Amino acid sequence: MPIKDGAWHDRMYNNRALVPDFADHFAHWASASEQARKTLPCQLDVRYGPGPKETLDIFPAARPGAPVVVFIHGGYWRSLDKADHSFVAPALRDMGACVVAVNYALCPGTPEVPVTIPDIALQMTHALAWVWRHIGLHGGDRHNITVIGHSAGGHLAAMLLACDWKDVGSDLPAKLVTKAMSISGLYDLEPVRKTPFVQADLRITPAQVRLASPAKWPRPRHGVLYTVAGGDESPEFLRHNRLIHQAWGPKTVPVCEDLPGLNHFSIVTELTRVGSRLHALTHQLIQQKSA
Repeated sequence: MPIKDGAWHDRMYNNRALVPDFADHFAHWASASEQARKTLPCQLDVRYGPGPKETLDIFPAARPGAPVVVFIHGGYWRSLDKADHSFVAPALRDMGACVVAVNYALCPGTPEVPVTIPDIALQMTHALAWVWRHIGLHGGDRHNITVIGHSAGGHLAAMLLACDWKDVGSDLPAKLVTKAMSISGLYDLEPVRKTPFVQADLRITPAQVRLASPAKWPRPRHGVLYTVAGGDESPEFLRHNRLIHQAWGPKTVPVCEDLPGLNHFSIVTELTRVGSRLHALTHQLIQQKSA
């Protein structure tokens, strides 16, 4: 058995170290995202709240009444931006969706305005509430919302599936989100708390582990979560993929797959590749009728 010290956790969770050409993936995302914003109709930096980075980008569907996909970026809750992920919009829009890419404040924030993972989760509920209240003006069907997130965004997508929306707003339906996909998500914050290279920014406490670890929660009362990871990811990311399936069961998590030949970054690009398993799963989920 390996000694699960800080060095071990860094090896398991430092994806940039695990994927030597990660910068090439980021460069592709940046160029493809710029192209998407130039070629697709879009509204950028729309405010969903007054707080730090509470903005979203909207890529309206070609026809009104479209299913809505809300995409939440990764970056260990401490880096990256929605603008780095506009590249997913063309493929999702080709599936008939109205696409919303959301931003959130990044950990650790500032001494004046610190940011924690629970703070970010709360921001995401505000973003989804904004989508429910306003997306009809952009051609989206608010009764058909799918949330897709990568890595930290996958964690947030799972949390949104389990949200008690009446606590967020009395005008919101209990089943605001009934479809979610988590790509390379994390569902238990305890090992992340023990990972030195991110904990310096995240500052996760034991109380936050209990509060914001979906795998420690009862399964959601309604809705489905598709969870996937790259087959070439670390054993810990593959374990997390199985963990949420075990915690919430096959009724709530009917899809739990490791996709061969993909790493933590190439898997996001795979979503955009017509004919791929991830592209097919995404299309299937978007086209499902909301529960």
